[in-house]
Amino acid sequence: MSSRLASIAIDAIDPRIVADFWCAVLGWQVVEEDTGIISIAAPDASWPSIDVIAVPEGKTIKNRLHFDLRADGVSTAAELERLLALGAQRKDVGQGPDVSWVVLGDPEGNEFCLLSRSVQDLEREEGRQQQQ
Repeated sequence: MSSRLASIAIDAIDPRIVADFWCAVLGWQVVEEDTGIISIAAPDASWPSIDVIAVPEGKTIKNRLHFDLRADGVSTAAELERLLALGAQRKDVGQGPDVSWVVLGDPEGNEFCLLSRSVQDLEREEGRQQQQ
């Protein structure tokens, strides 16, 4: 028997701003709200959810754990523009100039990456591999 990932926690000075950002990015919604904690999840309530938890201190160092996103239904370039318009900011965490992903930060600076190939690119690649 193994464990199942139920929730991912993100610390935030302002949970509302961070929860709203991730809802917009992922197309999710707030599913529960309590003092200092906002839980968001996919519309079908599938796991995992994200709990955005109020903390008194701001982020000070690079995240040891982060999200990797892929564009879904649009090009990676279009998704990058959308994320920037939602409030994401480009981040430098020491990545070289030749990496295939873009490092971004949410409104409180938590890093995440936008990978270079979209979901559709991966599906086409898998289809070609299965045909061979």
